[in-house]
Amino acid sequence: MQTISVKCKIQVPIELHSEIDRTLQGFADACNQILEVAKREKCWNTTKLHHLVYKPVREATGIKANHVCQAIRRVIGNAKAAKQVHKFRPTSINLDARTFQYLEELQTVGVTLMCGRKKFKLSIGNYQLALLKGQSPTAATLNKTKHGDYYINICVDLLTNPTGKTPVLKSSAPGDQDAQTFRKVIGVDLGRRDIATTSNGDSWSGKQIQNTRDRYSKVRANVQSKRTRSSRKLLRRLSGREQRFQKWLNHNISKQLVQDAKQSNSALAFEDLTNIRQSLNQKPRTKTERRRTNNWAFYQLRMFVDYKANIAGVPVVFVPPAYTSQTCSRCHHVHPVKGKSYRSNKSFKCGHCGFEHDADINAALNIAVLGVSVNNPEVPGIACLLESHCVAGMEEFVGSGVGQLSLFPTGGEIWDKAYSAFGTPNRCR
Repeated sequence: MQTISVKCKIQVPIELHSEIDRTLQGFADACNQILEVAKREKCWNTTKLHHLVYKPVREATGIKANHVCQAIRRVIGNAKAAKQVHKFRPTSINLDARTFQYLEELQTVGVTLMCGRKKFKLSIGNYQLALLKGQSPTAATLNKTKHGDYYINICVDLLTNPTGKTPVLKSSAPGDQDAQTFRKVIGVDLGRRDIATTSNGDSWSGKQIQNTRDRYSKVRANVQSKRTRSSRKLLRRLSGREQRFQKWLNHNISKQLVQDAKQSNSALAFEDLTNIRQSLNQKPRTKTERRRTNNWAFYQLRMFVDYKANIAGVPVVFVPPAYTSQTCSRCHHVHPVKGKSYRSNKSFKCGHCGFEHDADINAALNIAVLGVSVNNPEVPGIACLLESHCVAGMEEFVGSGVGQLSLFPTGGEIWDKAYSAFGTPNRCR
């Protein structure tokens, strides 16, 4: 199950602007009072804090009972997410099933304000209508922008298809008796120099986000060293800018990836980079390199692709990352000497068949092949053919037994064959 937020503009009559603003101000005042009590009593447990603040906050602000409960949850949530919680502003209010209702047939929402329940007409397009169709949301957030417009972010749950086997797509050309079965997969190679590179040749440079991260890191270091009141204000003003830019960038990349896959009826294949930071940080690295590695937001991009692909009906599969950058996408050989590679920075030149290509695109091509084969045992995977079996330029290989050394075996049987026949797997002998 994937939960996403659908942003919808609401039509608010002029006479209700003041009522919404009054409710937003009351909610912000409640949050600030709750925060003061939590700091003074050093109480960050939701239930205990509720007993301490519920009655005095209701009497002081006049907001509804469920608004107080949501204010407590917001204070606790912000305290856990941020190192230091500052004053709350009257820009949004959390709503639950008792203070919010969505009416699909009328395309309206009911929101409980301090003056009571009011209904507002939604001003949305087909994208929002499709996401809200058949939904019964029980949570939302009412927001006011700096331009004075009102939006409501409605939380909806989407059924997530299991990311397992790559789907078999049918091509039924006119006149064909039997529809030809084929598999289409776009491989995506993730990295820091290029954020994403596809097997189609598309690439998104990471130079801009890297420069942004480096710049903000220097600014933060300089400002923090001053230790003045004005420096702390500057840090608060700069807070979140780098994160928002990274999120904007990943949203754009994920949107384009899903659109390309949907237009070509393809699945998307990614490397499973779980625990990649731990393995990279075990190597000798400078402080700057460790910071850049730890700021690498590949998982955020993966999550954005997941939910966008789920909405668009595009399958997503994950493959083992081992040797995808070192393997030739044409003849599927790797360098025969352990510790060496045919890859050099952005270029890849195979020493076996002479194939030259961009290193990231070469890796993406390998990921695309793995996306087809890794979860389909009947499809041959990437294999390093021995000298007597290699034919340069072939795009598909069908291995038979001991003549083929699988770089990405899907079962222990292939590993056993590799060890018994050649001694060391994953390398040309």
